[in-house]
Amino acid sequence: MNIIKYPTVSDYPKICERPHFDATQLNRTVRDILDDIRLRGDMAVKEYGERFDKVCIGNLLVSDAEIDEAWNCVAKELRDAIVLAHKNIKVFHESQRFDGKPVETASGVVCWQKSIAIEKVGLYVPGGTAPLFSTVLMLATPAKIAGCREIVLCTPPDKEGKVNPAILVAARVAGVSKIFKIGGVQAIGAMAYGTESVPKVYKIFGPGNQFVMAAKQHVSLSDVAIDMPAGPSEVCVIADETSDAEFVAADLLSQAEHGVDSQVILICTSEKKLNAVKAEVERQVALLPRKEIAAKTLDNSLFVLVEDTHVAMSLSNAYAPEHLIICTKDYEELADMVVNAGSVFLGKYACESAGDYASGTNHTLPTHGYATAYSGVNLDSYNRKVTFQHLTEEGVRSIGRAVEIMAENEYLDAHKNAMTVRIDRICSEA
Repeated sequence: MNIIKYPTVSDYPKICERPHFDATQLNRTVRDILDDIRLRGDMAVKEYGERFDKVCIGNLLVSDAEIDEAWNCVAKELRDAIVLAHKNIKVFHESQRFDGKPVETASGVVCWQKSIAIEKVGLYVPGGTAPLFSTVLMLATPAKIAGCREIVLCTPPDKEGKVNPAILVAARVAGVSKIFKIGGVQAIGAMAYGTESVPKVYKIFGPGNQFVMAAKQHVSLSDVAIDMPAGPSEVCVIADETSDAEFVAADLLSQAEHGVDSQVILICTSEKKLNAVKAEVERQVALLPRKEIAAKTLDNSLFVLVEDTHVAMSLSNAYAPEHLIICTKDYEELADMVVNAGSVFLGKYACESAGDYASGTNHTLPTHGYATAYSGVNLDSYNRKVTFQHLTEEGVRSIGRAVEIMAENEYLDAHKNAMTVRIDRICSEA
């Protein structure tokens, strides 16, 4: 843990800096794999699965029988938890439905928006060190609510060629259309280009390692839309003298166990509390099954001591964290000061884990500082807003001459003429 005391604004860029690495070779490897999948389809997908996942897959599509088997082998307690989480996620995302109301912008001119679901979406769910079945709920639930016609999910199989049972249970609960045993770059390529087995989709969602993220960004250049650019997961906790050191330490470690490239930042207004959190982190990390991963993450963590909570918020907004936990006595006031964050957790009982699983908010969020410009996944992520307008003769009279003048001054005579012929017709029939 690296401790920084009373930084100035000029120190913020250094504190907010994310890890950088030379991705030249990585991008070249990803591009070559994607090109191969575009050319050879299923055959290439299976070969890369054998190379990277060490498994030979005959049929890439998960069968109904496999899903039934998974349902029966997952403990009822876990199934019930998945169902409860799905209910809360559904309730929250249903509240985001868009209702476009017609607006008369001028006499005889009516404009409106309609929200239309993306027909085909692809979801990527990692299955490596942690099978993220919760991500299935986060991605598929709003897709189903939006009305996406085809919801395709790709996730890597284990060495026996099986998908994690909880992932299959979550997929059934959330309404996924098709599930494929494909991981990594090859999954992104299959969904972006389509293969003999995997349908081409119009937008790809989901987290992954550096190779998956590079693949998503590559295919987004010309082939398919993606949810957002992303980097390693991160959390920022803002604490004061009233914060519970045990809770804060637990929140920091819940993020640290994600992976060695995760980011953990504590911003605290009390040096005594900061030291108490540090001691509690050291105690708790020793008890974790994934303590080696968490310990490596903590080596790069920052504990920042600041003058007051307003300075803390200034630093947090500069950092633009994926997850922001505000557990100070004035958390309600500070909530109004949030400008840049993916998802915010208020008060001492709102742990990040609640949002990761079952509170109802989405845990697919912008990282790497992208919270300055991107939202987390929500219902709008699965829709397009199509605009409509209707003009009557009165509408042409209202705006027609303005359209002619503007088109003429942009030297677009055909644009002008499209309105002029209407004006002339109305005048001739008057």
